[in-house]
Amino acid sequence: MTTTAEKTVTGALNPGPLQEVDPEVATAIRRELERQRSGLELIASENFVSRAVLEATGCVMTNKYAEGYPGRRWYGGCENVDAVELLAQNRALELFGGDHANAQPHSGSQANMAALQALTEPGMLVTEIDRSREHTVLGMNLSHGGHLTHGSAVNFSGRSYRVVPYGVRELDRTLDYDELRRLAQVEKPSVIIGGASAYPREIDFARMGEIASEVGAKLLVDMAHIAGLVATGVHPSPVPYADIVTTTTHKTLRGPRGGLIICREEHAAAVDKAVFPGFQGGPLMHAIAAKAVAFAEALTPEFREYTDRVVHNAQVLADRLAAHGYDVVGGGTDTHLILIDLRNTELTGKDAEALLGRAEITVNKNTVPFETRSPFVASGIRLGTAAVSTRSMGEDEMCLIADLMNEALISGGDDIIIADIADRVTTLCQAFPLYPELGVEG
Repeated sequence: MTTTAEKTVTGALNPGPLQEVDPEVATAIRRELERQRSGLELIASENFVSRAVLEATGCVMTNKYAEGYPGRRWYGGCENVDAVELLAQNRALELFGGDHANAQPHSGSQANMAALQALTEPGMLVTEIDRSREHTVLGMNLSHGGHLTHGSAVNFSGRSYRVVPYGVRELDRTLDYDELRRLAQVEKPSVIIGGASAYPREIDFARMGEIASEVGAKLLVDMAHIAGLVATGVHPSPVPYADIVTTTTHKTLRGPRGGLIICREEHAAAVDKAVFPGFQGGPLMHAIAAKAVAFAEALTPEFREYTDRVVHNAQVLADRLAAHGYDVVGGGTDTHLILIDLRNTELTGKDAEALLGRAEITVNKNTVPFETRSPFVASGIRLGTAAVSTRSMGEDEMCLIADLMNEALISGGDDIIIADIADRVTTLCQAFPLYPELGVEG
């Protein structure tokens, strides 16, 4: 029996379509397209890119090695990828401001690694005994809404730096800036990390900048979740206050999966050196091309209308869920993101994720402030409206989605009820087609 690889003509580029060359992969892609089309995507870190971004992501620039930076490559034949990378850099600065942009990070996590490397020297698996300032950073507690790369003990950030966590107040579960200031004055960190992955309220970056300045610390802001909102002014920008700002290029920015760094001129050389040759080799030039396309799209008036809709949809969804009796962390949202604490119900986050998944509503279980369960079970779910807003859903659909979610969560897992909800979800999604131009093959 011949394998797929053996069917390819030896030494030649197989000109056949994917379905012929590798039907197993083609089938998985087709099924994923159908899953995205027929279900409600409410994971806060996911979105749907445009056809133009899809096209750029799959372009021939994937063939090109281009270690280095525009005009300073280690390979020949880089004139075209240089042009694309310069477009990505310049458009990023037009979107966000700042002095310098690096579009090469493969992910937000690698952007954070490079930013920390540029701002301070990491320790070697530092311990509590190592209290030296150059190894100390303040980062948001993961269960309070932070991110793994902001100091989690299982991540490079928690293993290479002495991390002191800050978080939210128990009273209203919003950021405790007074406690952040107190910790900064006591610990004298070299870096304060701002930004979050599960915090729904507006972040006061100006205040964080003041605190950092008071103790002589650098401010690093990870705006991965809110980058699209920052680009259009729907959320205040961290760029005027931070030494370095990192982000992913997907989520609310609606680009390809990847990372971006924006920094002050004084950090430009250190940032570039940390990315390459520090943590990465050849950049993914097809991804950088797609980033450039996404940044151009984000500069349009239509994208501003989109981000307005994202936030309004999130607020409507949060209010409707609260009306059903769910505990909305922070009392609501100022962004695309909603965090629901399920401890006033009999459900865990894991239970809720599974129930909603059966109803074709995709969310993720998430820890909540002052968590009492394992993160593998969790007490909450995290929701986001970026993807459903891309499908042009609005206020009426958000109310319907909240009602459908509630029906699923109180169903007790009844197969007939869940199947009926799934059918109604599919009917809703069919009214807001996703990638119709791709047909059934994808």
